[in-house]
Amino acid sequence: MVVGMQGRTELPLFPLGNVLFTGGRLPLQIFEPRYVDMISACAKSDTGFGVVLIRRGNEVRVDKDEDAPSIFDIGTYASIVDFNPLPNGRLGIITEGGLKFRVFSTWEKDDRLLIGEVEFFSEEHAEGIGEQFEPLVDILRRLAQDPIIQRLGVDIDYTDARSVSWRLAELLPIDPETKQSLLQMRIPRERLAEIKRLVSKLQGFAS
Repeated sequence: MVVGMQGRTELPLFPLGNVLFTGGRLPLQIFEPRYVDMISACAKSDTGFGVVLIRRGNEVRVDKDEDAPSIFDIGTYASIVDFNPLPNGRLGIITEGGLKFRVFSTWEKDDRLLIGEVEFFSEEHAEGIGEQFEPLVDILRRLAQDPIIQRLGVDIDYTDARSVSWRLAELLPIDPETKQSLLQMRIPRERLAEIKRLVSKLQGFAS
């Protein structure tokens, strides 16, 4: 459940070196006390948190005087869909991406949990794939055969340009900042066109 989707609202933020897309699933290991408390609060209130890509800085802050990481201002709402206590004593969770949001300002609580004033974007409009992007569907079908991806239970609609573009953006071997640029695009076929260009570039490097 997303609370306060109309207008601006406060949302706990989890800065990461990864990008979460709508409908995607991202496993996380939780061990820092501020995030353990955040996950506990989310579970009790049936709410989620925001995943944002780090622009500069580190995910884990060891030094108490270390500044909060600089983040990109477009992120994705993350709902917790599964818990999995890990052998190393950490808490494992699986999150699922929801709506995107824009961060307008941030501040830290006493426990150094980052809070953002955010506003959610509306859902992207559904679009068909289009014949020119069918080769990308074939690539996605092959990538989705990976056992790790299958275990996550990601739902893929191969007829929907949104679903295909989000899943390709997640699974292709591209750097996080490029993934972020794909996240920030609002039109699915435009995202597919950029992915097609990136795939051609990757295939050129491989040949």
